[in-house]
Amino acid sequence: MITVIPDMPPGTVGVEATGRVSREDYAKVLVPAVEAAAGSGPVRLLYVLGDDFESFSPGAMWSDTRLWAGHIGSWEKLAVVTDVDWVENAVHAFGWLVHGQVRVFADDDLDEAKAWLAEEGD
Repeated sequence: MITVIPDMPPGTVGVEATGRVSREDYAKVLVPAVEAAAGSGPVRLLYVLGDDFESFSPGAMWSDTRLWAGHIGSWEKLAVVTDVDWVENAVHAFGWLVHGQVRVFADDDLDEAKAWLAEEGD
């Protein structure tokens, strides 16, 4: 499941993944949130995959690829907050594909991730 995180800094959007993330979660929550953000300027996304996150369905993984590629020039900053090793490794391995800055933060550094997203001039 993906839910929108309320009370994000201005100019940013945040989502949290819990349990098993499906293609429908992307279609109903993440894609509309990113498209709304992209419509008003560069996208600064906080993506939290905490202790309750289990996995992505194959359809979700495909939706993830299509989402990033479909907004390839829109990404300004992507902050991934997780202590899940394979997610952190995947972000480090494929983060260079995102046009913009990408950083991984530990679960305990959620506030730091939000502050980094909100910073101008990085």
